[in-house]
Amino acid sequence: DGGPAHAFGFTPGISLVVNCDTAEEIDHFWDNLTEGGDERAQQCGWLTDKYGVSWQVVPTALGTMLSDPDHKKSERVMQALIQMKKLDLNVLQKAYKQPD
Repeated sequence: DGGPAHAFGFTPGISLVVNCDTAEEIDHFWDNLTEGGDERAQQCGWLTDKYGVSWQVVPTALGTMLSDPDHKKSERVMQALIQMKKLDLNVLQKAYKQPD
């Protein structure tokens, strides 16, 4: 409780994670958290809300895709991921399921 003129601020050193099961959930949380916030300087599902708090809005399946024992699958997902700001579950799944 520092009041309106407190000397403490938020940094990306701490972030909150929202795990989403569907593309619709990603859109919902992304749209609401970026309202008045900032998504421009972030990538890979990170954003800053209107209070300066950092968030990661990620599909629940991302961990499974990135840790797949088939390194070609996980590498395709990573290559798609690093090009995104808001994560697109459909694109990530397409990269993951792409035949070799």
